[in-house]
Amino acid sequence: MLRPDLPPAATPPVLPPSSVLPGGGADNLRGSLLMMLSTAAFICNDTVMKAVTQSLPLYQAIALRGGVVLLLVFLARAQGGVRLRVPRGDMAPLILRTAADVASTVLYLLALRQMALADISAIMQALPLAITLAAALFFRERLGWRRMLAITIGFCGVLLILRPGTGAFDLWSGVALVAMLLIVLRDMTTRLFSVGVGSSTVAFHAALAVALSGLLLSAGESWRFPTTGEFALLVLAALFLSVGYITAVATMRVGEISFVAPFRYSSLVWAVLLGLAVFGEWPDIWTWAGSALVVGAGIYTILREGKLQGRD
Repeated sequence: MLRPDLPPAATPPVLPPSSVLPGGGADNLRGSLLMMLSTAAFICNDTVMKAVTQSLPLYQAIALRGGVVLLLVFLARAQGGVRLRVPRGDMAPLILRTAADVASTVLYLLALRQMALADISAIMQALPLAITLAAALFFRERLGWRRMLAITIGFCGVLLILRPGTGAFDLWSGVALVAMLLIVLRDMTTRLFSVGVGSSTVAFHAALAVALSGLLLSAGESWRFPTTGEFALLVLAALFLSVGYITAVATMRVGEISFVAPFRYSSLVWAVLLGLAVFGEWPDIWTWAGSALVVGAGIYTILREGKLQGRD
């Protein structure tokens, strides 16, 4: 799947406020459009994979889609856009990050096949909050009481969506939650890379590991040659995934992060619309209420962080 809600890169360079950058507000506008394009691409990838795995074995679909992504990466390498070497000191973080990426990909797609697109997307909206909390715990980043309260409210929103102890909470809800926690581990590990390790290098190794994992896991499935329609869908998913990666990296390099980042929550809008159009799914009132808490808390946390950085 390779689904980063944050780009798979070493921490991007800190940009000055957009009022100082050439173009000012134009950079913010471009960054927000890129963010919405990125989230739309990832949700479109999820939609296509959910559709194609209704008939094609899951791990076979992961392997074949990964093969197409790798082909695109090698084409980029042929044009000098990808470096595959990793410094020896970065091998341990790369192995840990890749393992977390593979596990989160498999678990996410397992849950995606069984859950409504909007429901699993709503759970994933808590990812920025979880990453903020993890950064405070493991990297000693500053976390005041206001943002801590916002994170708590956001997690209460996740509980509203999951509703543990009721019929709404099943095995697949738990699988989606574990997938989200593994993505947090993946993104925390990303921060351990040295500056010399670029986004394309990390993305390539993740794509390779996911494709090989799909190939190995598919040994227990009955492989069959995909139909023309299924193969076309897998190519489409790979293209969406590639666009998502490219634009996710670009969003962190255009405009103010505090202005651009809240637009990541547009993914919930795409998930609702595509879930309704393709699968006839419509979120219940609990999912709407929980999503409102999660998104509101996430946006507040991002804006608060931007305000604090403005004081430094």
